[in-house]
Amino acid sequence: MAMAGISANRLELLQIADAVAREKTIDKKIVIEAMEDAIQKAAKSRYGAENDIRCEIDPKTGEAKLTRVLAVVEEVENDATQINVEDAKKRNPDANVGDMIAETLPPLEFGRVAAQNAKQVIVQKVREAERDRQFSEYKDRMGDVINGTVKRVEYGNVIVDLGRAEGIIRRDEMIPRENVRLGDRIRAYIYEVRREQRGPQIFLTRARPEFMSMLFRSEVPEIYDGVVEIKSVARDPGSRAKIAVISKDSSIDPVGACVGMRGARVQAVVNELQGEKVDIIQWNPDAASFIVNALAPAEVTKVVLDEDSNRIEVVVPEAQLSLAIGRRGQNVRLASQLTGWDIDILTEQEESERRQKEFAERTQLLMDSLDVDEVIAQLLVTEGFATIEEVAYVDLAEIAHIEGFDENTAEQIQSRAREFLEQQEAERDAKRRELGVADDMAEIPGMTTAMMVALGENGVKTVEDFADCATDELVGWTERKKEKDSEAVRHKGYLDGFELSRTDVENMIMAARVQAGWIKAEDLEKPAEGEPEAADADGVGAEG
Repeated sequence: MAMAGISANRLELLQIADAVAREKTIDKKIVIEAMEDAIQKAAKSRYGAENDIRCEIDPKTGEAKLTRVLAVVEEVENDATQINVEDAKKRNPDANVGDMIAETLPPLEFGRVAAQNAKQVIVQKVREAERDRQFSEYKDRMGDVINGTVKRVEYGNVIVDLGRAEGIIRRDEMIPRENVRLGDRIRAYIYEVRREQRGPQIFLTRARPEFMSMLFRSEVPEIYDGVVEIKSVARDPGSRAKIAVISKDSSIDPVGACVGMRGARVQAVVNELQGEKVDIIQWNPDAASFIVNALAPAEVTKVVLDEDSNRIEVVVPEAQLSLAIGRRGQNVRLASQLTGWDIDILTEQEESERRQKEFAERTQLLMDSLDVDEVIAQLLVTEGFATIEEVAYVDLAEIAHIEGFDENTAEQIQSRAREFLEQQEAERDAKRRELGVADDMAEIPGMTTAMMVALGENGVKTVEDFADCATDELVGWTERKKEKDSEAVRHKGYLDGFELSRTDVENMIMAARVQAGWIKAEDLEKPAEGEPEAADADGVGAEG
């Protein structure tokens, strides 16, 4: 972009502005403003950087007018930016102290260095304008699938020409083992658009579940129209995926709609995803039924839900174990992602052995605690008594009605159970005092001595300590690793094993904060209409 004397090349300035604006698809006015900035910078290099020099280019004629702006003052302190009122009145009789007057400067001839500097300024300004235009144009297109052409591949990252912009598919957002070449047509999902000073601003993916959802939306009219809804998607990109769907119209089979005639619809998605196998599953509001569907094609014998810990045990025949787990755990991992539950797979033999072990452990517990023989302990366990507390506080008639028992036997057993619990409570309270756990911790609703011992062993010894705890610290949390073949890791909380739900613990924490005087009891009441919901126990007044 050569620049010579600006007074002699008015037409050339406008031609350059027109060409750059068309090439970069930006407003011609922005290019002219960039030229004005470049000329101003060059003029300051010539006349001195301390001067307030302005440049205006007439968008019709291309004439560039240079002026130096001076402030009218009584006494000049800086010749570069000020002029005394007497000299100002010679140029403009109406000039007064405090006014600004413009002094016209002669046309500027660009030397080689000045021209190069001006070119750099223009290029930078145009690039910024182009990036602003790209951001404005694509920021509202997040969530769309877009077509483009592979422009280049850099260290596994694919730069995609989108026509009026460039996007990037990072290596980890590509389908594994997918090969693309320069000039290939490619489809991708826009998952993020962010303003950046340099580098790409439009981030694309072919590996995320959202891409598959949008492909099905484009291939299945029932999804596009909202009759069939995609509830969740889980992917192992390039290998296998599961998608859960439900129909809002009972006359339409959601799975059949997604498969299409002779599998045409799902095959179109599979082809786009480089042969990724797709299991289409009927969503079910019943968690157990949904999980059974998600583990298909494996056959499930039984499921046991633990809603408090969001875990489920699935029992399958021995012959179905490898199918249920899948290659390197793929099937159960995808089913877990799809349903949002942690899934444990057991064979019928393993479950039988575990039940026998539990039966033996509970029998031994009752024998040791109640000082009864094995037959009586087994009868109690068979009738469903799993803990000493259940024996101690159940209606006496329930024990007396066990075959071979009478009321006298039942009274003796229940009396021993209560004596055992009283002794155990005394021992725990002694341990609690030894740990230095405050007495007023017992005033927190739902708090037991056993819980106070567990908390004290983890350094939580006062109401204030407990009030400062996060919910996850107390109930634990499950960490899901990013690596596709890794298993979820369960981190135990201080109160693991006490059969407390998150809601139970959150209520206890909030009660402790009231007891500690951090908040008032009325603050826990339902907010007035239009106000945000109260924060959970992980952060008072903050989003959790």
